[in-house]
Amino acid sequence: MADHLWLLILLLSLCSISVLSNVFVSIDCGASDSFTDENSIVWKGDVDLISNGVTHVVQSNYSVSHVMDTLRVFTTRKKNCYSIEAEEGGKVLVRASFNYGNYDQKSNPPIFDLHFDGNFWITVNTSQVKIYEAIYVVKRKAISVCVAQTRPNNFPFISALEVRSVDSQVNRYVDTNYALFMNARVAYATNETIRFPADSYDRIWLPSPGGNGLLNMKSDASVINVGVPNNPPQEVLKHAIMVPNTSQMITLGLPTIDYPIRYPLYINWYFSEIQEVNSTNIRSFRVLENGSPFSLAIIPPFGNVTVYFISNITVTPNTNFSLDPIGATLPPLINAAEVYSISDALTNGTNDNDVEGLVSLQKAFGVLQEWGGDPCLPVPYSWEWINCNDDATPRVTSL
Repeated sequence: MADHLWLLILLLSLCSISVLSNVFVSIDCGASDSFTDENSIVWKGDVDLISNGVTHVVQSNYSVSHVMDTLRVFTTRKKNCYSIEAEEGGKVLVRASFNYGNYDQKSNPPIFDLHFDGNFWITVNTSQVKIYEAIYVVKRKAISVCVAQTRPNNFPFISALEVRSVDSQVNRYVDTNYALFMNARVAYATNETIRFPADSYDRIWLPSPGGNGLLNMKSDASVINVGVPNNPPQEVLKHAIMVPNTSQMITLGLPTIDYPIRYPLYINWYFSEIQEVNSTNIRSFRVLENGSPFSLAIIPPFGNVTVYFISNITVTPNTNFSLDPIGATLPPLINAAEVYSISDALTNGTNDNDVEGLVSLQKAFGVLQEWGGDPCLPVPYSWEWINCNDDATPRVTSL
């Protein structure tokens, strides 16, 4: 059994979660007005946050939501960035959303790169609506999210940008020098998306109703204590999928990921008993990896939650997990799941003294303020008017 695997059964009385934090920013890119959506989230336009780019509106038949109907397109610079103040050493959730919507009536959705804090994030193919999310610890007093042009006439754009502070205990077993990129976050047996205000961190839990013989179950618990480090919202624990009997297993599929043949994941599975189990019954199961035992027995608590997580496991496209009954009279169940890929090691960014010097120049010469993000990183997307060396923490060598 891998030594990077832990089983947490933490009750509310044993662990406290800090109150949601100081950063909760929602930017409606390409918009000029503010509005409050159906989730009581206040969205602000980006006209006061960035001077580059041109605003556009998607064609009506591509409308997804009020926020996703506008976008800001960048036709100049190698990269264009948003900067948002954050607490150095604090953990944040950053979400970037893209809806091409055939705004230019060319039916030619662009492909470009997405960066954060001088790190490569992902290559964005906008042939479909895309939403990307990262959770990581901030290394400076601001974060930057940038889009970078990588192909001729493929002009990058962005539709929405969100930043939320999260408690340091969320996904606490990932090294602070790495980011987690969200691949899937689901609430089983539900039919509606769950997010803020039900989730104080505004994580988006997509519905995943049971199928292929799985049963959709509702919890009998009136209150579920969620005082575990990840602080899942009660709403995702009030439902579960279950197989009909103990002769069957639940297969836990992994999302299809366009990554190398082997890639590292961070996984959270959430288990909460849906009924009060009497002394003559027991719900007990274990995790199997590719059919082999991978965990000790899991017994979900009623009115509480067990979080079973894997902090770093390398998988392949053929890897599968399942929940196998063991010594049980009741079949296995699961309420919710999160699957993240683990980034490469994060950069510390360009030398602090050099960054301070460049900021002073930008304040003195307004035209230079059009450049943002990390001055030197990621390579080769340094600012056009500087040269950098190739140190791990780059220095600016000339202007």
